[in-house]
Amino acid sequence: MPLTPAAPRQARLVLFVGFPGMCMLDIAGPQTVFWCASKVMQERGLPGYVRHTVSLDGGLVQTLEGVAMQTERLDGFAPTEVDTVVVPGSADIVTAVREQQALVGWLQRHAGEMRRMSSVCTGAFVLAAAGLLDGKRAATHWLTYDLLRDTYPLVEVDREAIFVQHGDTWTSGGVTAGIDLALAMVEADCGREVALAVARELVVFVKRPSKQPQLSRMLQAQAGDGPLFDELHMWILANLERTDLSVEVLAAQMRMSPRNFSRVYKDKTGQTPARAVERFRLETACRLLEDSGRHLDGIAQLCGFSDEGRMRKTFQRHLHTSPSAYRQRLAPVPSVPPAP
Repeated sequence: MPLTPAAPRQARLVLFVGFPGMCMLDIAGPQTVFWCASKVMQERGLPGYVRHTVSLDGGLVQTLEGVAMQTERLDGFAPTEVDTVVVPGSADIVTAVREQQALVGWLQRHAGEMRRMSSVCTGAFVLAAAGLLDGKRAATHWLTYDLLRDTYPLVEVDREAIFVQHGDTWTSGGVTAGIDLALAMVEADCGREVALAVARELVVFVKRPSKQPQLSRMLQAQAGDGPLFDELHMWILANLERTDLSVEVLAAQMRMSPRNFSRVYKDKTGQTPARAVERFRLETACRLLEDSGRHLDGIAQLCGFSDEGRMRKTFQRHLHTSPSAYRQRLAPVPSVPPAP
């Protein structure tokens, strides 16, 4: 069975477009994914990716983190020979877009000559400024959802997705979501087996679906409560197999009355204790399905669902899929031992 429906005869050219103040990981993460994919493809006797970091003028470009990256001149590459462009984000993306109008113009003129345009994090603002996201769904860092929507009203901002593919344009959420984006593009190009091999080598969870939220439930719960419920959340995770994580049990851990605990918890976290526990159970079950070979019923018990049926109902309610379908889509392909 071929790795991809139409394997290319030569390596694909990927340009990572740098500019002053860009986020280093926005480039380094996808670069590493495409590098590893090339290695995997070459081991199979197939072409991978040729990768170049470029900027308008070439030379050293200072990143947000203070590390200077060496780049080549963007005009040194013929747009018709470019397969994929990856545009990183910046912490001050408004200033970056204003100062990078020449880059915006280059993208406007040449995007149609290349197969695929993509952005990581707030790099979506650069694509939007070039008009490349008009009428399209797009993702960006969760902190800048409203800013992207208000600045570029023709863009349909997807608040749920960790990355979005809309035609030949790909966008991702914040920072590390660029790795998920690159893995998805590798899978589209080279097949799922190659993408999974890359993810295993890079030791990342394979493979987060595009609709997975950018923030884990643990981070979301901690975001608004300060340190008040940190220890409680850690206790919940350590005791997740218990099926009796009721308001009364949680309130006792906090040395509060159930009524007062429920009120304070919802006020601080924006959700009820029961909702939070269910979300923790769901997220843990997802991780176990992705990264272990445990039986579904065993996972259900470890996560406190009591049985597989209850876990299945929770998956359907929140993710619109079943645990088995989730695992089939995301779990690593088992390696086949060599014949004796």
